[in-house]
Amino acid sequence: MRIKAKKMAFGGLLLALSVICMILGSVIETGTLFLLAAASFFVGIVFREFGRRTAAVFYVAGVLLGLILAPNKLYVATYGAMGFFILAEETAWDRLGGLNAGVRKKTALLWGIRYGIFNLLYLPAVLFFQKLLFAGTLSLWVELGVLAAGQAVLFLYVGAYGYVQRELWGKLRGHIFRT
Repeated sequence: MRIKAKKMAFGGLLLALSVICMILGSVIETGTLFLLAAASFFVGIVFREFGRRTAAVFYVAGVLLGLILAPNKLYVATYGAMGFFILAEETAWDRLGGLNAGVRKKTALLWGIRYGIFNLLYLPAVLFFQKLLFAGTLSLWVELGVLAAGQAVLFLYVGAYGYVQRELWGKLRGHIFRT
């Protein structure tokens, strides 16, 4: 297996940044979700640059390094869920590229897949791990509110990820991979 040294070094730097974001999430409590989202966005960058297998290895390495280095393991689990979501979304988009359908149909299918993946991760966390996530047991209405808020947050997360890929990474990419 041949890997160019520049790409390997770049992947290592992204992995370091990902773990640093996880660790900083424990230090800067007000920016925890922002930093964990930023850490998970690196999984998508690696996916788009190097492919699915490399991104999967990157993701696993990020989770393992986070478990070793990050002081708050719940944040590593959150990064794990966010990174898995990005990995699954990018894989779905890759697979939908070969589908013989219009752009609207592909977009609708992708949103269905996004909500399906998200709810497979989010619903069990809220329903079965309430004592771990919240100070106590939630009432039915608060629980429903938390579930609905999660659906809205997914929309914001996907929008932020799209912005990072399109605007930020799209502009930085040319400067980094210049030969």
